[in-house]
Amino acid sequence: MGLRKWTANNLKGDIYIWLVVCILSLFGILAVYSSTGTLAYAKQSGNTEFYLIKQGGMLLLGLFIMWLSHLVDYRYYSRLSQILLFIAIPLLFYTLVFGSNVNDARRWITLPLIGLSFQTSDLAKLAIIMFIARFLSKRQDEIDNNKKTLWPIVASIIIVCGLIAPANLSTALVLFMTCMVLLFIGRIPIKSLLALSGIAILFFGIMLLVIINLPGQGRVQTWKARIESFTDKKDVTGSYQNQQAKIAIAKGGIFGVGPGKSSQRNFLPSPYADFIFAIILEEYGMIGGLFLIFLYLFFLFRCIRIVIKSPKAFGALLVVGLAFSLVIQAFINMGVAVNIFPVTGLPLPLVSMGGTSTLFTSLAFGIILSVSRYIEEDEEDAVEEEENKQPEEGVEIEPA
Repeated sequence: MGLRKWTANNLKGDIYIWLVVCILSLFGILAVYSSTGTLAYAKQSGNTEFYLIKQGGMLLLGLFIMWLSHLVDYRYYSRLSQILLFIAIPLLFYTLVFGSNVNDARRWITLPLIGLSFQTSDLAKLAIIMFIARFLSKRQDEIDNNKKTLWPIVASIIIVCGLIAPANLSTALVLFMTCMVLLFIGRIPIKSLLALSGIAILFFGIMLLVIINLPGQGRVQTWKARIESFTDKKDVTGSYQNQQAKIAIAKGGIFGVGPGKSSQRNFLPSPYADFIFAIILEEYGMIGGLFLIFLYLFFLFRCIRIVIKSPKAFGALLVVGLAFSLVIQAFINMGVAVNIFPVTGLPLPLVSMGGTSTLFTSLAFGIILSVSRYIEEDEEDAVEEEENKQPEEGVEIEPA
């Protein structure tokens, strides 16, 4: 009873989303601990608990950020979105030119004094989604006016995605898809969306032709190798990564080999990040994989309920954008592990080992819970007001 009372007093908003977050975090801790053994021997002299403590610490910090952000009235995030976008765009440009070069990609910058590195694309994703939600909510009366509504949004999307794409094409594409969903739900005319989609497909097609047919260096070579490996019909086994992932999935079967008993973690590149779903399938089997898929779908279902109940357009659009961003990313990560998509490098939200990406993911969950908390409090106030009215209506006045 004490735990229930503490939960009711401190964890506001949709309690089922809180439950999903806790289960995903538990999955993450177990999977990361199991999959970082080889990494620990290579970089931490065999200290296998190092990455367990690191992941646990980041998740605890993420839960604290989630708790703090869910206490803030979500309407404050409307103005914050403008500030974040004005900060994110120069940071993306700075990262593209001066960022840390890892695997021929400049995605990270290091903060002075504290020495913490983070991907500026994580901040940019959050900023652009919040900004589009704000812009659409304020332009609902002029939604058919492309000059005042569509083109300013398109310009911001092109700038942000264009700055992310050279170093992180997969993140840019996922962000673009999320923005398209947000524009559709925000009542942008279908003909405008079709025109925008056509332009994007044409641009992407030309870029693919350039990648495949022209020699290049750095990320261009990486994109070309991934595309060729994925589209090569004669190569039935796929790349080394795909081979090892398939072996892990086959070993897992229906019920899995058991927690901590994966053998492919010693052969699979990035088993704690890009291919963590393959390790989960090996250790927990098809049952564990389906349960993880159910968690993300259930989270999306609860977010749709929040959208339906939201009295404000900004809150509804904010939840839609953030929820679809997280769920699309999750399913692409899982799709890569089972060879549905080419290798992308996108982490599995709250499950893959991560640093600042875990914190930004937690912030996104917290903002969704903030909208849910506002709706919940409104419903409680309405019920209380109705209860206060009922005694007055039932009072009988006796004649003098």
